[in-house]
Amino acid sequence: MKYNLTGDNLQFVTMEIQPGEMVWAEAGALVYMSGNINMEAKLQGGLLKGLKRTLAGESFMVTHFSSAGGPGLVSFGGNCPGKIAAIDITGKEFIAQKDAFLCAEESVKWEMAFQKRLGSTFFGGEGLILQHLSGEGMVFLHAAGDLVEIDLEADQTYKVSTAHVVGWEPTVTYDIEAAGGIKTAMFGGEGLFMTTLTGPGKIIIQSMTLPQLADAVKPFLPTQSSGGNSSGGFELKF
Repeated sequence: MKYNLTGDNLQFVTMEIQPGEMVWAEAGALVYMSGNINMEAKLQGGLLKGLKRTLAGESFMVTHFSSAGGPGLVSFGGNCPGKIAAIDITGKEFIAQKDAFLCAEESVKWEMAFQKRLGSTFFGGEGLILQHLSGEGMVFLHAAGDLVEIDLEADQTYKVSTAHVVGWEPTVTYDIEAAGGIKTAMFGGEGLFMTTLTGPGKIIIQSMTLPQLADAVKPFLPTQSSGGNSSGGFELKF
């Protein structure tokens, strides 16, 4: 399937759909589509799968897109400033953080997955519930900030700040370890734990998490004024 990534820090992906092909996307991800594209909201995999998707941070229903009367274009984007990772899942599997899924070809399978290590669940930053992607074709993940993809060799290790791991291949070992001594943990600003990823396999890391983005924007959001003003009781802080 042909696709094109547009933009820098506010990326969206445009996919060309041929007659007989279908793609599916997270509800609310649509940016635009050509006039010959049909869309239909469906329970992907039935009621139980819909409930699992909700637990994994995705929408209860997904939207299917198909083309009629020739090739068509459909475009999808994320819900915050960030980048899109395009992954060919054919012959592979991929584990992604909660909320990362954006869209995929019809042949891509989605399942809810769980952290295997209890310590990683509480201290690794990715949470208990993950997303397991398999099948064939292209899948697109979205995450805040810039993304970097790294192919780890066997026994090669990267240490990543908590919650900055977007996804990894199942061949990668995921664990957590102490960030350093007591002084480093208390005053270094990096938290108590680091995520440790050991190859072989691909990993995707994001430069900024959504909570970090929210914290950065929060001081500049409108606040209610006690005295009232012409902006309807709110003032902007810069």
